[in-house]
Amino acid sequence: MGQRFQRRRFLQLASWTIAGAGLTAFGIPPRPASQPRSVKPNPLPSPQPARSNPRSNSRSNKIIPIGLLHSLSGTMAISEMGCLDAEMLAIEEINKMGGLLGQEIEPIIEDGASDWPTFRKKAEKLIGQDRVLTIFGCWTSASRRASLPIYEAQNHMLWYPVYYEGQECSRNIFYTGAVPNQQVEPSVNWILKTFPGQTCFLVGSDYVYPRVVNTVLKTLILAKKGTYIGEEYLPLGDMDVDLIIQKIRQTMPKGGVILNSLNGDSNIALFTALKQQSMSPKRYPVLSFNITENETLAIGSEYLRGHYAAWNYFQTLKHEANQKFIKAFRAKYGAQRRLNDPMASAYTAVYIWKQSVEKAGTAQDVEAVRRAAIGQTFVSPMGRVTLNRNHHLSKPFYIGQVRSDGLFNIVYGSAGPIAPEPWSQAIAETKGYACDWTVPQKGGKFKTKKDTHNEMS
Repeated sequence: MGQRFQRRRFLQLASWTIAGAGLTAFGIPPRPASQPRSVKPNPLPSPQPARSNPRSNSRSNKIIPIGLLHSLSGTMAISEMGCLDAEMLAIEEINKMGGLLGQEIEPIIEDGASDWPTFRKKAEKLIGQDRVLTIFGCWTSASRRASLPIYEAQNHMLWYPVYYEGQECSRNIFYTGAVPNQQVEPSVNWILKTFPGQTCFLVGSDYVYPRVVNTVLKTLILAKKGTYIGEEYLPLGDMDVDLIIQKIRQTMPKGGVILNSLNGDSNIALFTALKQQSMSPKRYPVLSFNITENETLAIGSEYLRGHYAAWNYFQTLKHEANQKFIKAFRAKYGAQRRLNDPMASAYTAVYIWKQSVEKAGTAQDVEAVRRAAIGQTFVSPMGRVTLNRNHHLSKPFYIGQVRSDGLFNIVYGSAGPIAPEPWSQAIAETKGYACDWTVPQKGGKFKTKKDTHNEMS
């Protein structure tokens, strides 16, 4: 990598627009120029450069090399740096406890540079040249898909921490973020119970994740006798929401629920317009799938207060594991730092890998670690999670309401962890399909004998 992430670079990165197809990322958008506001961005420490010198034989017997592959430059750095910080915290904690199997974990950091072919090249380097034993990284689906052929060709292992659209189940990836049935689907149940009789309007950025999300939403809303009256998309980064606001007013003049999967800058425009048009959360509540604690800080809580977001983690979770996580993170990076869902998932991934290595009794045998990972349970900042046979986590689900400080009051939590369904049962083309890597003849996608969907209730 060789370069350090400078504070001034952070400010440059705060204005971002995701380009390309297949992205599932979100970022911290800037305030509109016409509405200046002094916002202190989260300070980010400079990552350690990748090690370029080969390990000596004596040292190589005492360390376990792993790769951390995130964007440290370019448009995605502002989002991915938080995951890197969380992973580094977990590694530091494990090393302070005596390491792993008596060996120190040595992270080798590479910069994907917000460029999908670069992710592929850096994955190739980490595996072939640095001989890492596993890799944690990626954010967008585009970066994950670009590097997947490398993991498959080398029979290697990636731990992917970000919520995504699903419709994938690779033997060479462990997915610690959510799929739609763990975030989007339970949101429908909550909305229909919390706002009975209200009509829904769907808005999203025009790429794969919002398209999949809205397909799932429409299917479930209709199946549960609800109503949606409109569906609109904006190009990534587009801030012209006038037509969308006009259509919402025309189709829901007395109010209704807005289901929001817009990304980046578009969210500034949406929430600013809602406030300017006096479309308050009491009449037009918005439930977002891309707004975290970091977005509320940058957009401004005065625009978001009273609206909702759906996640598997909020910083305000009260349980002991999360309080310990927050305390340790702030001690390392500063009391002003905020935490969000992908950061909690990245931290969790390192610990589940640790437990898998301990069960396998080796870090060098990737296949043994892969087998040992199935069934691993960890009390994470999110709550108790378990790694399933489909390489995805069972995890709790929460809905939070934005409060005046930009954090979330948790207004709903699932009764327990929700089992993942990487092949959506709300989409006709994949209904009835599942994934099971413990049975070779089933593998990444097989047709079940019965409907695998958990009753859509």
